[in-house]
Amino acid sequence: MFETYLNEVDRRAPEICAVSDGIWDHAEIAFGEKVSSGILADALEKAGFEVTRGIAGIPTAFRATYGAGKPAFGVLAEFDALQGLNQAPCVTEKKTIPGPDIGHGCGHNLFAGGSLGAALAVKAYLEENGAGSITFFGCPAEENGAGKVYMARAGVFEGIDAIVSWHPEKMYMPRTRPALALITISYAFEGVSAHAGGSPHLGRSALDAVELMNVGANFLREHMETTCRVHYAITDTGGEAPNVVQSHAKVKYIVRALTSEKVRALRARVDDIARGAALMTGTKVSWQVENAYSELITIPTLQQTAYEAMRDIPLPVPTAEENAFGRALQKTMPLSELPETVYAEELLKPAPAVAHGGSTDTADVSWCAPTVQMHIGTWAIGTPGHSWQAVSQGKSSYAHKAMLYASKAVAGTIMRLAEDPLLLERAKAEHREKTKGGYICPIPDEIKPAIPRE
Repeated sequence: MFETYLNEVDRRAPEICAVSDGIWDHAEIAFGEKVSSGILADALEKAGFEVTRGIAGIPTAFRATYGAGKPAFGVLAEFDALQGLNQAPCVTEKKTIPGPDIGHGCGHNLFAGGSLGAALAVKAYLEENGAGSITFFGCPAEENGAGKVYMARAGVFEGIDAIVSWHPEKMYMPRTRPALALITISYAFEGVSAHAGGSPHLGRSALDAVELMNVGANFLREHMETTCRVHYAITDTGGEAPNVVQSHAKVKYIVRALTSEKVRALRARVDDIARGAALMTGTKVSWQVENAYSELITIPTLQQTAYEAMRDIPLPVPTAEENAFGRALQKTMPLSELPETVYAEELLKPAPAVAHGGSTDTADVSWCAPTVQMHIGTWAIGTPGHSWQAVSQGKSSYAHKAMLYASKAVAGTIMRLAEDPLLLERAKAEHREKTKGGYICPIPDEIKPAIPRE
């Protein structure tokens, strides 16, 4: 029944693909996505959306709205890339190209283009069917920047009845797995420098403190819930001279758990370990929160609605050339054996939620409005996320097909909700039940987005 409006995606496919490819060509990292954000915002403005740029105090964040009143729907778009992934497109070997060492290893150029297509299709629906609105949220800095968390803290998503989103993946399926709450903290130890040969007794090693903290955290892992995660990286060793006692050193920790409340409790234990390490070494320790995410709120009614929308759209069919390209890439991947097929060939039903060790800033959106995500198979089966193989596929013809499928799936889900007020109300009721305590932003108010200086 929505075919007329979904055909808008096919009609505007060249434009949608050009936007995706343009963002791929201008890969930019968190909070610095000026060109990428502009490409999207300009395309939406040209299409008749009312665009507000620089929302939530973030220059590259924006909203673009068409229509007014209820029901109010939203789509998300990400467009930041990753450091260290300069890669030529549509090739089956690791190969760099001129330009900065940045690449779209998570497929955010496709994410952005697919969401643009969905917004255009929903606009066509609203033009013919009256009341309601669609808002496209341009969300920067998903990769370690927590862009959506700052947007949620600023109230950007308030008043939206349902948000439908997607992400590049290796399968076709509504997302059902939860995502863990997370906090990232940088611990800085300050000691006293001394000559390690001549007067070691006068030194107080900050590096020793970091190492002891890591030992303590390792012992902690036995005594926390199995669903929790604690990761670390030493970011400053205090120098390279082994005959000098290091007067400063830093270590960054990520603490994950099923809920924000459990993250706070586990983080307090990690803080105590840091204090203990400082006490043992005669150093001082301070810390700074860098970012944090809430846990993801899943809405079964939206998951089922998304599945039905996906089911009614034929999956992309790869050509012989596309299969050959994907198979050649699979041979470069760390796979125990080659999959039977190159690309996913079936739509998977919503699966029971299982434990998952990852986190996402979309979780904070899910606290503000009923939210659903879809996995869309833009990549060959086996493709690792954040890999050169993912970057290479970002402009491929099959990825374009899957991206346009995503446009239709997202738009079809929204149209189903618009046509059935009772369905939308059921989703909102599930959301109210799961968010009874209300949204508490996990990033303290004094922490601001890490926007690069000009």
